[in-house]
Amino acid sequence: MAYYCYIVECSDGSYYTGWSLDPVRRAQQHNKGHGAKYTRQHRPVKLVFVEEQTDLSSAMKREHAIKTLKHDQKKRLIQEKGK
Repeated sequence: MAYYCYIVECSDGSYYTGWSLDPVRRAQQHNKGHGAKYTRQHRPVKLVFVEEQTDLSSAMKREHAIKTLKHDQKKRLIQEKGK
């Protein structure tokens, strides 16, 4: 089973990072107002980055690592690896 770390870009240009088994479905959930409080307040969101991880632990560690990056560093990551 694959796990994914993802980044969505919010309507105000901010980024939200999470992990999911299905990042496309998760982005749709964010847009419907389900899930994270942050994305409910910053809809709509657009899925801009997906990175496959081997297991849940790796996905959660990668999520944490990305969350510690500054906005411009996340933007660079998105541009380099893309969706």
